[in-house]
Parts: sequence; C-alpha cells; structure tokens
Amino acid sequence: ISNSASGTINTWGSIATIPASSTPVIGTPVVFESADTEYIAAAFDSNSNKVVIAYEDVGNSEYGTAVVGTVSGTSISWGTPVVFESARISGFSTGITFDSNSNKIVIAYSDAANSFYGTAIVGTVSGTAISFGSPVVFNAATTYYPDATFDSNSNKVVIGYRDGGNSYHGYGIVGTVSGTSISFGTGVVFEAASAQYIKATFDSNSNKAVFAYNDEDNSSYGTAVVGTVSGTAISFGSAAVFESATTNYPSATFDSENNKVVIAYQDGTNSNTGTAVVGTVSGTAISFGTAVVFDASATTYTAVAFDSNANKVVISSTDATSNDNGTVIVGTVSGTSISFGTPAIFETGNTIYISSTFDSNSNKVVIAYQDDANSDQGTGVVFDTAPTLTIASDYYAQSDGTISTTSTSPAQLLGKAISATQINIKDYTG
Repeated sequence: ISNSASGTINTWGSIATIPASSTPVIGTPVVFESADTEYIAAAFDSNSNKVVIAYEDVGNSEYGTAVVGTVSGTSISWGTPVVFESARISGFSTGITFDSNSNKIVIAYSDAANSFYGTAIVGTVSGTAISFGSPVVFNAATTYYPDATFDSNSNKVVIGYRDGGNSYHGYGIVGTVSGTSISFGTGVVFEAASAQYIKATFDSNSNKAVFAYNDEDNSSYGTAVVGTVSGTAISFGSAAVFESATTNYPSATFDSENNKVVIAYQDGTNSNTGTAVVGTVSGTAISFGTAVVFDASATTYTAVAFDSNANKVVISSTDATSNDNGTVIVGTVSGTSISFGTPAIFETGNTIYISSTFDSNSNKVVIAYQDDANSDQGTGVVFDTAPTLTIASDYYAQSDGTISTTSTSPAQLLGKAISATQINIKDYTG
C-alpha cells in the first residue's frame, strides 16, 4: 500500500486501499433577497474571503443591490443587502468582478434613471457588509449586456458592453480603480455589428481579456474576440466564430490548469442543447476545439466557473425540458476538448438569472439564481466539486499486531483516520 493512499481498516485488523471520494456535494439553498430578483452576477473577493452578489431588486423599485455571502462547509450565510444604485438597473445583465490590486469589487450596469447610461461603481467589503463610492459613467449612451473581468497583468478592470448609441456595436473599455472610485479610458469597438449576450473572462496565461457574445448581424453565431490592455486602452484581434449557429446565454471562464478558455452556451440550432467549447488564446487570436453537448435537453441560462482546487469546470444551467430545474455538471478539459460527468439538480423548479463564482478560500463554487418556485427570490447554494475526507486521529500498529489510536512503544504510525473505518496510509518499513 503506497504512502499517503486512502485505506480502510478491516475487521481482522489489517488495512486495504480505497479510492478517495469523488462525488460532488450540493448544500442547502439559502435566500439572500426575499423579493423578485433579476440580473444576478456573482464574484469572489479574495481579500475578505467573501462572495458578493449584485442584482436588480424588483421588490424595491428595481434598485441595484448587492449582498455579501460567507461560505462555511457547504453552507452559506448572507449579510444585509445594500443598495448601490437608487434607481432601476436594466440592460439585460449586470457585470461584476474583483480587482485584486485595489481589493475592491466593481459592478457594471445600465442606469435607467440616467438615460440607461453604462455605469460602474466600486464596492468595499468589510465583514459581512459592503459599502460603495459614487457611480461613474463609462458610456454616455444606452448600454446593454455589460460584463466585467479583471486583468491581473495590467491591474485594470475590463468591461464589455453593447452600445445603443452606435448601432448596438460591441465595445470594450478599460477602468482604473483608485480608492473608492474608478476612471475610464476610451471605449473601443470589438464588433462593428450588433452584439448581444456579452460575457468576459481573463486568460492569465496569455494575459488577455476574452469576450464571448452573439453576433446578431452574422446569423447570431457564437463569437469570441481577444483584447489586449495597454495602459488605459484596449485593442482587439480578429473575431472568431466558436458556434456556426444561433448562440444564446453564453458564459465564459478560464481554466488555469490547462490554460484554456471555456465557453458554455445554448445552441439554438441544435434543439437549444447546453453546449461547451474549449478555446486557446495565441497572441491576439483565439481558436476552438469541437463543441461538446453537456445537456442534451433544452437549456437556457448558463453560468460557468473554474474550480482551481479540483481543476474542474463547473457549469450551472436551466434545464428547460425538466421543469426548468437548476442543474450543475462538472467538466474536465483535455487538450482542446472537454468531457462531462453526470448532471445534478441544485434547485427544483424554474431557475433563471444564474451566475456562479469560485470561492478559493473554502474551495467551493457558489451558484446564485432567481428561484421562481419560491416567489422569484434571490437564492444561493454551495457546490463542492471534490469533497475531501476529514482527518480525525492517528492510528498505530502495536507490537502485538493490533491497531490502536494510542502510541505505545514500539508502536508504528500507520496513518490518520478519515472516517470510522478509513485511514490515510503512512509509509511503513521494517
């Protein structure tokens, strides 16, 4: 039996190896907003080790609101929601990211009280609360589908959006956080056509921002583009199609183990199946492997996060052919492809506006969503991709051949208990 392997204590006192647990665990859903909740976005603040959810609180005049979550095991608790915009936020999505340079949360949204201008605000987490600076306009025109990511190479926030003031073209813009405020460079077109469902991620291997979106003027094909930040400016390479079909509800993440971008989406030309594709950034270009179906049923909302503890991609989605249940599945990237395990339900009933983030402190994925079966309330649940076995105590081989938790010379340490009948094997010679 190899050193550090998992083992079981047989009834006659000998030991044998066993496989480690690999079954994901879903916690109990917990409400963070007891009212109709829409345009949900989730991020992890690695400075405070908290999850932050931004959303539109329909029950409170559709105000922009945020709440702080604390993960403990497979449970999550919530602080008191805080309004960051005392007006309706609308634009079909809300963007959120964590700036690890300034240790601030940045939220991007469309401000309905100010002509639907693209707006951003900086948040500071303290304990279970979050406070905000003053909002700053980044696009003085009607703005749709704002999303945000953090470029850890340049220490800048990158926001993608659809500009209603310029033929609905896709734009990117760079933001610099200072204190509790943010300033912006000039917006740059990445798609000179109607772009929608824009989602952003950052590739820390190539140090590039990647936008995934629906190119409405090109038959609504799924498309992606690579952005390079320099100072307060951003430039883009050529757009690449990842799905030559109608593509809706895309989401994107970066797999830092395999240095790949993973995009999940609804394939509208293939019976609306849930589909994912692996992208490789090279210079200012991105190329893709073959798309893989992760849910053969009709799928609507998708959210994708990378679990850097388990080195797995976690996709949450709405299963439209099964009561619109909230479903989660684990994917493994290999080369330019991805394979999937068995899906599990994290919420029964209509589950929409799904967003997710990886909590690197607890090594858990947090999924936030609107629970239509519970009065459309904002809800969060913890997903443990790779549960670990808890070490309880040491086991020793005694001189008479028995096994005990007591060390009596010349007892030899066999391993540490991980359950009533399992131990981690200690190397033993002699």
